[in-house]
Amino acid sequence: MDLIASLYHQVTLKDMIDILIVTFLIYQILLIFHGTRAVQMLLGLGAMIVLSWIGNYFKLYSVNWILDHFFESFFIIGVIVFQDQLRNALARFGTGRNFFSVLGREQATREIEEVVDAVDILAKKKIGALIVFERSQGLANFIHTGTRLDARIHTDLLFSLSQVNSPLHDGAVIINNGLIAAVGCFLPLTRHQELDRGMGTRHRAALGVTESTDAVSIAVSEETGKIKLAVDGNFYQCDSGKQLRQYLKHLLASERLDESLVPIKPRLE
Repeated sequence: MDLIASLYHQVTLKDMIDILIVTFLIYQILLIFHGTRAVQMLLGLGAMIVLSWIGNYFKLYSVNWILDHFFESFFIIGVIVFQDQLRNALARFGTGRNFFSVLGREQATREIEEVVDAVDILAKKKIGALIVFERSQGLANFIHTGTRLDARIHTDLLFSLSQVNSPLHDGAVIINNGLIAAVGCFLPLTRHQELDRGMGTRHRAALGVTESTDAVSIAVSEETGKIKLAVDGNFYQCDSGKQLRQYLKHLLASERLDESLVPIKPRLE
């Protein structure tokens, strides 16, 4: 009790602010690493720290020499190993707006309805599709890999582009600034080792683009007709167009998520 009382009198407001900032940074780092391979890397790093302590305690000179040289270059190694997570974190810093936030609520709702109607039809007919929404982080690198369109979002156009006999059906449809920016775009594939091996390239691309950017993607399976929404490197099953609509309005138009739905948080299904 005396120790607690002593600490209480010594801790100042500046110390509390310092602690809160460090706690917030650690929490954000854990959110970035959660559900990714980086967690295993962090566990390996923790094991090396424990090994270093054992080496120092028992005076294991060879082990200490190797670990000392490792930790001397730890900063460079950390940047190389965690480059994807660091790039994602820096890109997200200070951003919280998406392209729908600069548009009117009525227009945002209309565009979401067009996409949901198209996805609902594609799912019922078991036609595969991949649609990506750009948010605060630009997708110009991926847009340049496809065919530029800059067309108004419309259900019939999205349905036509996804037909197997369409020359533009391969690849992803990317939407930004309220327009279908490009079609037939190539996306990075996820490197997640725990992903179901039954998922094909379309689903791996849908997940991969959300791991490196803050984009939202929708994948329709041509085998099962199931709809999956991907955000922050996680999949969410949408059993109906209504459920997909609520997710999109929450993510793209900042509407409150229905309490009956699974919260949008880091989780891999």
